[in-house]
Amino acid sequence: MSRVCLIEDDPIMGEALVERLELEGFSVVWHRTGSAGMRALAAGAIDLAVIDVNLPDLSGADLFARLLDERVRIPPSLFMTGYGSIEDAVRLLKLGAADYLTKPLDPTALIERLRALAGGKGAGTDAPHDTPLGISPAMRHLAGELARMARHAQTPLLIGGESGVGKEVVARHLHRLQCPDAPFIAVNCAALPETLIEAELFGHEKGAFTGADRRRAGVFEQAGEGILFLDEIGDMPLALQSRLLRVVQDRQLTRVGGSEPVETPTRLVCATHQDLTALVREGRFREDLYYRVRVLEIRIPPLRERPEDILWLAERFVADYGRRVPRERRVLTPEDRERLLHSKWPGNARELQHLLERACILGQGERLALDGALDIPKEQGLKAQAQASERAAIETALVEQDCNMTATAARLGISRKTLWQKMKRYGIKRIQ
Repeated sequence: MSRVCLIEDDPIMGEALVERLELEGFSVVWHRTGSAGMRALAAGAIDLAVIDVNLPDLSGADLFARLLDERVRIPPSLFMTGYGSIEDAVRLLKLGAADYLTKPLDPTALIERLRALAGGKGAGTDAPHDTPLGISPAMRHLAGELARMARHAQTPLLIGGESGVGKEVVARHLHRLQCPDAPFIAVNCAALPETLIEAELFGHEKGAFTGADRRRAGVFEQAGEGILFLDEIGDMPLALQSRLLRVVQDRQLTRVGGSEPVETPTRLVCATHQDLTALVREGRFREDLYYRVRVLEIRIPPLRERPEDILWLAERFVADYGRRVPRERRVLTPEDRERLLHSKWPGNARELQHLLERACILGQGERLALDGALDIPKEQGLKAQAQASERAAIETALVEQDCNMTATAARLGISRKTLWQKMKRYGIKRIQ
């Protein structure tokens, strides 16, 4: 049985977490102040720690830093934080914290993460912090979904989301989980000439058309037992969709100009920024193909719906530039971070990446050249983004729990009273 040290000053949340953790098989010691929790951690005999960032006597970040200074063996530590403390949480990750979750808390996500930490090797600051897609609850949930989908290697997957959200990044992460030693082949259906796309997908035999001086394998064959990623599937010509449907159904293809079937063990992963259901209604996408490629489906939220990931991505992009150009290492200042958090990012992660690369190239010394690069409305501050995210989380939980207030409050990790107060503040109506 794993021993958990819970450091949380809120009596309602603390009591709820103790009850849930014990029901899940953990042994829990609960401390309501940072100093008491620090003494418990320094004494040892703790396997995991769950720490609130905002404590009455000292912050969770100060607590963690003091333990590091005193060279105390720190167990894998997961922090809980409100949206206003994201920067503190990111700093904690750099110091060696195992993870953090944002409030309103998802108890299921907490349990899953604690079980993963309890089953991992090593502890304390040596424990790896694996954040392949993002640190927001949405992207952590998506990463968990991909881990399950990786076990179904023959089932097609459809990835939806706005341009620039990172659909190929997600597909490549699935590839690392499912078949890292097999090929990953990416094709943009919108970038291929219509006259070449059939031969590109399915290959061709020698003499199949003018210029076909030898047999060529298409991307399905090239992918082998790996993953074929078809980006912008909504732009595939209608005439070609019937051939793709047969390949997906039969797991066989026939090369252009050929007659013998070729087995295709490849997993098909498709992506689109378009509404495929609307394309089906308009007759621009085959309904049978639509249902076949979306046996499994995920949607990547836009960056504006997961502000926690903005600074996480920014740090990675700036660090990547520093690795590529070691003589021009740039550093995000607090002012830079505030400005990045205030932007709406209509172009999502791709826009953020391109803007930061330009700011790094044009910067001087350690400073980035962000002046004039961001169009930030004054009212779009961190607090406004946090409130929008919290409201969205409450509305989603209400729908998931059929507007049951007790179940919704438990899902969010807050009391019924707090839930009513937040609903009143945001003007959320309880729909029966």
